[in-house]
Amino acid sequence: MISVVIPAKDEERAIVETVREVRSALDGMEYEIIVVDDGSVDATAERAQSAGAKVVRHLYNLGYGAAIKSGIRAAEYDTIGITDGDGTYPNDMIPVLLEKYRQGYDMVVGARTGANYLESPLKAPLRLILKYLVEYTVGRKIPDVNSGLRVFSKKTAVSFFNHLSNSFSFTTSITMAYMLNNRFVAYVPIPYRKRIGKTKVRLFRDSLRTIQIMIESVTYFNPLKIFLLLSALIFIASAIGLVANIVLHVTLIYYVGIGGVLMAMQIFGLGLLAVLLKSILDQGR
Repeated sequence: MISVVIPAKDEERAIVETVREVRSALDGMEYEIIVVDDGSVDATAERAQSAGAKVVRHLYNLGYGAAIKSGIRAAEYDTIGITDGDGTYPNDMIPVLLEKYRQGYDMVVGARTGANYLESPLKAPLRLILKYLVEYTVGRKIPDVNSGLRVFSKKTAVSFFNHLSNSFSFTTSITMAYMLNNRFVAYVPIPYRKRIGKTKVRLFRDSLRTIQIMIESVTYFNPLKIFLLLSALIFIASAIGLVANIVLHVTLIYYVGIGGVLMAMQIFGLGLLAVLLKSILDQGR
């Protein structure tokens, strides 16, 4: 039993084929397909409904993550699958992810491969930077940080809703929430297809939003890590300043260096306090 949630905004060109692919992939299983029309101005909702999907409508655009959350809330089954409505994901891989999920993993993700995933020369380095930042934050290697083809539990996902982005950063934030809480996440390689229609992602804006979500997540789930990083950076800069003072004999650099060391110690202390507060809050739940 699985509920497949498909967030869609102005995807009338691809949504029918997407729904048909999911239906074909899940033939013989007990399932439902929920298309969340996120304020489309075209015939996305009507075409999804005609293809056999249950449609949830947003009166206006709330965002990719908000659409997925609405679909999860409306889902009948605890096992949730998500995919996109633009034709990029191979929906015949959903049963493969589902089989892996049934082995005991908390979430199974389709790790994108191929030329269509690399896209433009501009996106590739930015995606790599984001990947390294998230990997540092969660402390493990991640084949695909923000893939939109996933299988997970409704109950678990809902427990993290307050920490999951309403924008295109939803997939990154749910990855971080699971990993920072020691959930088991598996990856299955999948081909990534050419998009039908225009992308809704705004690279610079959504990258900034993702970084914000990363900081919020690590501050909540593992606060010492962010404070430790900040204090280490300040301490290193201060140490360089003190060494420079020995060479250049500039008094100002000396005092700035000493001040930086003291600041680094204070930030580290705040990190320990944040860990203590989180422990108290967790015990109170």
